[in-house]
Amino acid sequence: MTIRTILVDDEPLAIQGLELRLQEHEDVEIIDKCSNGREAIRAIKTHKPDLVFLDIQMPGFDGFSVVQGLMEVEPPLFVFVTAYSDHAIRAFEAQAMDYLMKPVEPSRLADTLDRVRQRMTEKRGVEEVEKLKEVLAEVAPETADEMATSDNTEMASNRFEKLINIKDRGQIFRVDVDTIERIDAAGDYMCIYTGDNTLILRETMKDLEKRLDPRRFQRVHRSTIVNLDLVRQVKPHTNGECFLVLDSGASVKVSRSYRDVVARFVH
Repeated sequence: MTIRTILVDDEPLAIQGLELRLQEHEDVEIIDKCSNGREAIRAIKTHKPDLVFLDIQMPGFDGFSVVQGLMEVEPPLFVFVTAYSDHAIRAFEAQAMDYLMKPVEPSRLADTLDRVRQRMTEKRGVEEVEKLKEVLAEVAPETADEMATSDNTEMASNRFEKLINIKDRGQIFRVDVDTIERIDAAGDYMCIYTGDNTLILRETMKDLEKRLDPRRFQRVHRSTIVNLDLVRQVKPHTNGECFLVLDSGASVKVSRSYRDVVARFVH
C-alpha cells in the first residue's frame, strides 16, 4: 500500500526537512510539494492524495483555509505541521489526523504514519466490500442480501465515535469512548465522567447522543446518559424508579420514563 502524499509549507527548508524524514518510510510517495494554500487546493483536487502534511501559518490561505476550501470534495487525511503549539485545538476541531511540531521528531512522525496506514486500510477494506457486493448483486442476489444484513450491524457500530476530543482547562483530552462511564448535562455543557476524571465538553446532549452508539450509551434521565457496559448493579427504588451502580461505585438514578429503555439492556 502506497501513501500518496503532498507537502505544503511556505518555507523550502521545512519541506526539505520533512521530505528527508519521510524517505525512511518506503511506502510514502511524495507526489507534489506546494508553497502556499492556493497551490495546495489545486494540487489536492488534481492529484487526490491520500495524505497531506500541511503548514498552518502561510501567507494568503493558511492551513485551515485549505481544509475549508476542500469541503465540496472528498478530503485526504491531514496532518498539520507547525512551529506554534497554540493551534492544536483548532487542528483537532478540523478533524486532523495529527498535529506535529517543527522540527518534526522521527518517532512522532512514525506514530502518525502508523495511524494513517490504519485509517487507509479501514477505508480500502470498506471500498473492496462495496465492490464485492455490487458483483454479488448481479451473479448471486441472495448471497448479496445476506451480506448486506450482516454488514448493516457492523456499519452501525463503526459509524459512532471511538475517540472524543475534549477541550477543557486550555488543554485537549483525547478520551476513549469505552472509558466514559456517564454523562451529565448542564445546559449546553456536558460533564464527562471516566471513572478517574471529569471533563467539561461544550456540546448539547442531543448532538452528543448522535456520536455515541445507542446500544451502549442510553439516556436514563432527562439530563443523564450512562454507559450500560459499565453498569454493575440495579437497585429498585420507590415509585417505579431505580438506581444503577457503576464500576466506579457511583449511583445514578433512573427516572420512570426511562426505566423500560434501560431494562432492554441491563440483565
